[in-house]
Amino acid sequence: MNLTALQIDRIIEMAWEDRTTFDAIKFQFGLSEQQVITLMRQSMKPKSFRHWRARVQGRKTKHQKLRAFESGRFKCSRQRQISNNKISKR
Repeated sequence: MNLTALQIDRIIEMAWEDRTTFDAIKFQFGLSEQQVITLMRQSMKPKSFRHWRARVQGRKTKHQKLRAFESGRFKCSRQRQISNNKISKR
């Protein structure tokens, strides 16, 4: 899969976010959880990757099926608006 630098940056940002599931990344970019892990390993420094991996591993919020809530989510009023994978102006 050919990804632009902007798409890779967005995938990395989404992977670091606690409440963004791997399913959401797959829906937007077509990458499976294993492909995201591989991308993170290739794009990050080894120590940063280990830190991210330890943080994500076993985290229920990163997996849609393990979440305790079905609908709705917290959203900060200062959070950027995102539409079609492009950050829109306020």
